[in-house]
Amino acid sequence: MKDLTNKVAVVTGAASGIGLAVTERLVREGMSVVMADIEAPRLEAASARLIEAGAPVSPFVVDVADAAQIDALKDHTLATFGGVHLLMNNAGVANGRQNYKSSPAEWDWVMGVNVLGVAYGVSAFVPIMVEQGEGHVVNTASEAGLCSTAMLGPYHASKYAVVGLSETLSLELEGTGVGVSCLCPELVATRIFESTRNAPASLGYPTPGEIPVEQLEGFMKTVAMDPADVAADVTYAVRANRFWILTHQVTLARVHQRNDNLEAGRNPRNPVSSKGV
Repeated sequence: MKDLTNKVAVVTGAASGIGLAVTERLVREGMSVVMADIEAPRLEAASARLIEAGAPVSPFVVDVADAAQIDALKDHTLATFGGVHLLMNNAGVANGRQNYKSSPAEWDWVMGVNVLGVAYGVSAFVPIMVEQGEGHVVNTASEAGLCSTAMLGPYHASKYAVVGLSETLSLELEGTGVGVSCLCPELVATRIFESTRNAPASLGYPTPGEIPVEQLEGFMKTVAMDPADVAADVTYAVRANRFWILTHQVTLARVHQRNDNLEAGRNPRNPVSSKGV
């Protein structure tokens, strides 16, 4: 996948944030992109802007937690562009609560989008890539899938699952011509902390207020990365067939701390601060 020109990509969560930035980057690299997202109005606006500028993109509204809808996304992709070479399973949500404070319905929602959404995408699109002997899968996990904090329990659990899924998928696909990357960003200027806006109405979440990125930076003591820079890292990883995509150097320090605790038999500890990074 060193040459992306005239190839076809599918990006979920493509209406905003990392997904939109990756879509814009792939278009500049010469790819056609199916933009998939559950937010129909935002998806329509984003895709219309790109189409008006001459970009070969096609919007498709989808709930990634529904396997039948992912199959429909596959059919739409093949009917529209005739193939698929790059899949980015990027859609993700967070309920903002601890494990023991999350209801079964909240668990179903977070795991359905973050884990099953990735699994269903792999099941639908990877066999096509294996058959053609070429392709690449990018799964968006998180730093939260490499080391934990005392919050966002279901989110951590789901992202650990995505890391494990991605690692095993990479091993399974050795020698097939299909590569795998696992994106583990720390804080990026996206709306992930407002993701309850897309939760099922039955969960009863209030409409989330917009959270300024400066507030998040202060809370997390880090710097929010521009989604466009993440998109550049993703494109590089696809071309280089690089598995790990990390956005912040502090992630490695936190992983080292976790592994040191494991090897020493220590109980889990809060991660090192990212202040100044």
